[in-house]
Amino acid sequence: MEGRAAEDVFGDFRGRRAGLIKALTTDVRKFYHKCDPANENLCLYGLPNGSWEVNLPVDEVPPELPEPALGINFARDGMPEKNWVSLVALHADSWLIAVAFYFGARFSFDKNERMRLFQMINDLPTIYEVVTGNAKPSKDQSANHKSKSGGAKSRQSESHAKPSKMSPPPPREENESGDDEGEEEDEGEGEVCGVCGDNDDGGDEFWIWCDTCERWFHGKCVKITPARAEHIKHYKCPSCCGTTNKKHRA
Repeated sequence: MEGRAAEDVFGDFRGRRAGLIKALTTDVRKFYHKCDPANENLCLYGLPNGSWEVNLPVDEVPPELPEPALGINFARDGMPEKNWVSLVALHADSWLIAVAFYFGARFSFDKNERMRLFQMINDLPTIYEVVTGNAKPSKDQSANHKSKSGGAKSRQSESHAKPSKMSPPPPREENESGDDEGEEEDEGEGEVCGVCGDNDDGGDEFWIWCDTCERWFHGKCVKITPARAEHIKHYKCPSCCGTTNKKHRA
């Protein structure tokens, strides 16, 4: 690893995290087949370059880095696949933290450096949250968009920056003219989905923002999951891609 600052360790953390998320989401079928219970104790490794591998534990004692959970393959057929993948995600989160703070100890981070490292890590959703679809917008993302709080719509920021893709749509702006007419009717109304036309009902349904037409869509209407959205930098809806689904609800 080049450098010995908190940012360097965090860069290593993000690379390994990306690899583990890929193994447990987009590559989950490949990962599943590699974890054959007939094999020896296997571990899931996230690599700094954003890739992953399933392999035997290292031979040296103690190892150069903390080791991932052993024998993840043995439990593969002993529980529902979804539960097994979620369990592996929990162990992957624990391993990532162990590796990051191992480097912190190795590079003699002081209290402030450890705190900075933890804060950068804590701003990202855990692998478990991504895999189970419970990922929330990061601290940096949520500061620049309006979102729901406790099921109720509220204005969290006066900034008019573009909202995060992986957040619920913002409520409609209040009438700037100060006119109270229709206020009672509009109360609780939010943005509508660009596919089905349903509005934001204050629930926890996943929405995604199109960077081209700047409209909100239900994830289910455009077949995008929270885990997949995690890897999308610039999302285009089906209409903007020229592949509008004509079977959506009116």
